Formats: sequence, C-alpha cells, structure tokens
Amino acid sequence: MEDPIVPFDWARMFLGDDPNLFYLEIVFRTCLVYAYALALIRWVGGRGIAQMSTVEFLLVIALGSAVGDAMFYPEVPILHAMLVITIVVIINKCLDWLIQRYDLVEKAIDGATAEIVRDGVIVMKTLGNSSIGKSELFMSLRTHGVTNLGEVRSAYIETSGQFSVFRAEPPRAGLRFEPAWDVAPPPFYYHGDDVTALGQMCCCGCGSTLSGGTALPERCDICGGTSWTTAEDGAPETSRS
Repeated sequence: MEDPIVPFDWARMFLGDDPNLFYLEIVFRTCLVYAYALALIRWVGGRGIAQMSTVEFLLVIALGSAVGDAMFYPEVPILHAMLVITIVVIINKCLDWLIQRYDLVEKAIDGATAEIVRDGVIVMKTLGNSSIGKSELFMSLRTHGVTNLGEVRSAYIETSGQFSVFRAEPPRAGLRFEPAWDVAPPPFYYHGDDVTALGQMCCCGCGSTLSGGTALPERCDICGGTSWTTAEDGAPETSRS
C-alpha cells in the first residue's frame, strides 16, 4: 500500500522523490528530445502560427505530448518517445502528400474557402456554418481598415481562419460598425417607425439596404432581422456633415 500523501510537503512539491542525479538526466532528456523534435520539424517544414494548416496544428499538439512526457518522466524511455515522434511526423508527411495530390483530401482535412460578405451584405449561410459571430466578423474587417459593409465587394474566410477582404470601387452606403457597437451602438429602428426623413436604411443583421423613404418591413428578407439603422458611407467622421 502506498504511503498517504502529506499535504504541503515542500520537499515533495519542489524536489520530488527522485534521486538528485535524476535532475541531470532531465537536462539530458530535454536537450536530446528537443534537438530530435527540432530536426524533424525542420524536415517537415513549418509556418507561423497564424498560417498553420489543420495538419500542422495537429502535429504541434501530438508532438507536445510526446516530447513533454519524455523530458521528465523517468518511466518513459527516450527511444519510445522518439519512435512516437517519428511516427507522428511520418503521418504528417503522408497527409501533406495526399493533400497536394487530391482535392477531396485537401477539402476534407483543411476545409474550403467560403465567401462571408458579398456586395456589402453578410452571407448568412457562411456565418451560420462558421465558428465566428457577427461581432468577430466586424472586428476582423476593422483590422483591414474597413468601417462599413458598403466598402466591401467581397470577403472570404480562408482555410487558415484568416480573412481576405476586397474593397468595392466605389464604396456604397451600408451598415457601419466603426466605432464598435460595444463602444457606440447605432440608432435602431423597427417596423412602424417613421424613417421617411432618414434616407437609405440597412438591416442590422446582414447589412442589406432599403431605398430611401421606404417603410421598414417587419423582417429582413435575407436574414429575418427586425432592426434597422441608417445606411452610412465609409467617409471619416471629420469629412461628414
């Protein structure tokens, strides 16, 4: 029967029960396994975190477990860890080979690029199928210097999770999201409100626009939204009257 654990045993917490020479073994294990993993990753070829594919991200997770355990667990033989690392890297190379040669495999593993904004209107199907919300979409567009959906001809979610944004020339009036709605929300209007003097209106849900002086419908035909706001251009505040 194992001895009971003594709470706040400082020697156990910081030093453990292993002989002091094992600390030197940890240094050796760490250097050896790290160098071996680094050599294999250089062979695979890596990209920055933001550019990682699904396969590369999975490689990092798998290697993290195999490398970490071998560095300081005395019951984990180094050769066992090296074998695991080698197998993981070989699987990664095989998947890369399949992805390069077969489009179906590439789409199954990495996914496909999807259009999320078209002609200043959010593609609700893409938004619903993705793991992002509208506020995250607006944040990503702001990082590209976009303040208004009317400035966007098309925007895509790439397989890496990054956004590609193409501007409309010339920009149109549309749903403004700068400043961020958490900071300064736009005025919201609903069916039955008198907006005849406000000019062109747009849906707060998808950005679709209505003609100026048109009565607000109960729901948006595209997204089913019930709130509307004024459609604005993307000019800086200092140049707008």
